[in-house]
Amino acid sequence: MQNKNYYAILMAGGVGSRFWPVSTQDFPKQFHDMLGTGDTLIQKTFNRLANLIPKENIFILTNERYNDLVFEQLPEVTKRQVVLEPAMRNTAPCILYAALKIQKENEDAVMIVAPSDHWIEDENAFTNNVQQAFDFCSKNDTLMTLGIQPTFPNTGYGYIEYDKTAESNIKTVNQFREKPDYETAKGFIEQGNFLWNAGIFMWSVSSVLKAFKTNQPKLYSLFESGYATYNTEFEDDFIRDNYAKAENISVDYALMEQSKNVYVIPATFDWNDLGTWGSLYDKLDKDTDGNAVVNAQTLTEDASGNMIRTKADKVVVLDGLQDYIIVDKDEVLLIFPKTKEQDIKKVLQKVKNKFGEHYG
Repeated sequence: MQNKNYYAILMAGGVGSRFWPVSTQDFPKQFHDMLGTGDTLIQKTFNRLANLIPKENIFILTNERYNDLVFEQLPEVTKRQVVLEPAMRNTAPCILYAALKIQKENEDAVMIVAPSDHWIEDENAFTNNVQQAFDFCSKNDTLMTLGIQPTFPNTGYGYIEYDKTAESNIKTVNQFREKPDYETAKGFIEQGNFLWNAGIFMWSVSSVLKAFKTNQPKLYSLFESGYATYNTEFEDDFIRDNYAKAENISVDYALMEQSKNVYVIPATFDWNDLGTWGSLYDKLDKDTDGNAVVNAQTLTEDASGNMIRTKADKVVVLDGLQDYIIVDKDEVLLIFPKTKEQDIKKVLQKVKNKFGEHYG
């Protein structure tokens, strides 16, 4: 029997432009089966959360333009569960909005905020970590996050520094650190009390709203002024008129970096944020030459370390190509060095400027 006080906010509003040309503004990566498993990333995440949380208590937080995609891919959710942003305002405003809606429905709620596009294989370990966090958050006024044990000095993630004297596996957070350069990241790992910030948060609805009221009074006041309309037929009108007035601010900066009651659990599950084609390549099985293939049928000669993705059963012949991203989608073919994958966002902008928004 699942706990009716357990809720989730599934964050599904991002564009994922570094996964272009598969991920586009009209059809972003969370709605794609990126690994060729038969489930899209949002479907995998929804089902993972449903191991612990009643399905009807999983709220999908997304942009208005993805409303139809959500209902297509998650046919079991209702209109009540889909929280639409009429404007892009980063993570703090939408989390505050959803938390107020949940509080009005159940003031005893404990919730997790989780991105829709991360990859976690050991779902039992994930569920156990979230359960431990929920138990702690339901008894304490705290903001909690799950940190990932770093496996190398990654410069693409923020880090969480925790109190290494803590004997419990629930650690006090000393501070959040911005994405470091390589030498700083190496130093973090050598110190042994730094975790990657995965953007997975847990708290009671009362604790997170108290934190918003304390740390972001203007933002809190804006959304609290519509409280009477939430979960009623008048909610859409209030949000349409007021949402764009919200400050563009992340929940990390708005709450986590400002608060003193922040704790972290070092995760016991494997994790990949699937942020780039290279991170997808790392997760996939490889052929004997180290090529990772999704959907395609390949014939390779002197070709290694490539990331290849096409429509189902397309034949791809490669000769003499090493460490490239090869992605074929509709009117776009991308052949791009893996070492320059961070530049795909810039290339996308150039393509849109030259050929039109339709291609992005």
